[in-house]
Amino acid sequence: MIYLTYGEPPSGVFFSQVTDVLNYLDQKHNTSIRLVAFISLHDFSNKKKEILSKRGNAIVLPMLPKAPYWKFNSIILWFICLLLQPTAIIARNVIAANMALLVRNKCSVKKVCFDGRGAMKAEWTEYPITVPSNWKKNIPQLESNAVNKSDFRIAVTQKLVEHWQSEYHYASTKHVVIPCTLNSNFIVNELSEELVNPIRTTYHFKAEDLVLVYSGSVSGWQSFSLLKPLMLNFLSESQHHKLVFLSNEDVMIQELTAAFPNQVSRRWLKHEEVTSFLLACDWGILIREQSVTNKVASPTKFAEYLSAGLPVIISENLGDYTEFVKNNDCGIIYSEQKSLSISKKPFSERNRLIHLVQQNWTKSAQDGQYKKLIEELL
Repeated sequence: MIYLTYGEPPSGVFFSQVTDVLNYLDQKHNTSIRLVAFISLHDFSNKKKEILSKRGNAIVLPMLPKAPYWKFNSIILWFICLLLQPTAIIARNVIAANMALLVRNKCSVKKVCFDGRGAMKAEWTEYPITVPSNWKKNIPQLESNAVNKSDFRIAVTQKLVEHWQSEYHYASTKHVVIPCTLNSNFIVNELSEELVNPIRTTYHFKAEDLVLVYSGSVSGWQSFSLLKPLMLNFLSESQHHKLVFLSNEDVMIQELTAAFPNQVSRRWLKHEEVTSFLLACDWGILIREQSVTNKVASPTKFAEYLSAGLPVIISENLGDYTEFVKNNDCGIIYSEQKSLSISKKPFSERNRLIHLVQQNWTKSAQDGQYKKLIEELL
């Protein structure tokens, strides 16, 4: 079997949701899935080394000649299939799925599984994605092909399945819902003052500080601008209200830092350093605008916040997660019309959230879905 990616560079998300998943399946389900990754020529050598460091037998190839001309790479994929003789391909994203569909039944490949990570047509329509206009024009048909012509599907949320049903008239039940999960090396920490207070001291947080953290991208679909009114109110309430951004620089961060220099900060941490830092905080922020892209999303940061025992300030209609927050009392649903009243949670409550994420967002928690996936493709 092959797991195919196209146009996705190595990153924390890639390693958590691709290589870590494949390593887990090898260990728990005795698979030997070969990762085939087509990536950009930009800094190709270093990116290839990164991927091979996580998945030693991966085949990492440059996208030729340019990203929109993916059909050329389908020929290369066909040759790889002639060599490896896989019977199935799991394809991550719409383009990879269409590549796999082109080679199906023209070699040993009999089944294609579309690993749907989101609503691609919606994202390209709602946000300024830089792609050639003719490629953007073709994406609805390509996404429809991926959804309806694949033999099996992975959806990151039930909301994504519902989007397929309404947008592309998807009527099959041949799918599993597997959210973005934590790395397999996730360890359940029992939080206490003895564990957390030294970490807070390391990052210069006082005992009386109430620390909100935003961890993630400043890309368009993150709806970064929606944070500003919320943050202004929060920071104005007390000198002990602190706000930390684990992100790239942004104009809004600069404005907030200038207005509240002793309360706002920005850091850029290595992926493996984030969890420790989150333990020192009190609440996580996950606020996005009401777009289709966000309504079907599976934000990796949600599970990361809970894994550190952080309740989440979440926007309405965010994937399957807003309802989860409501049903499990693990945060606050934010609306622009409402002010927030937040306070520190006791360690007993933070530990409950950690066990909650263990029961829902670890790979072992999703093992039944992984088992069904493998059984369908064998």
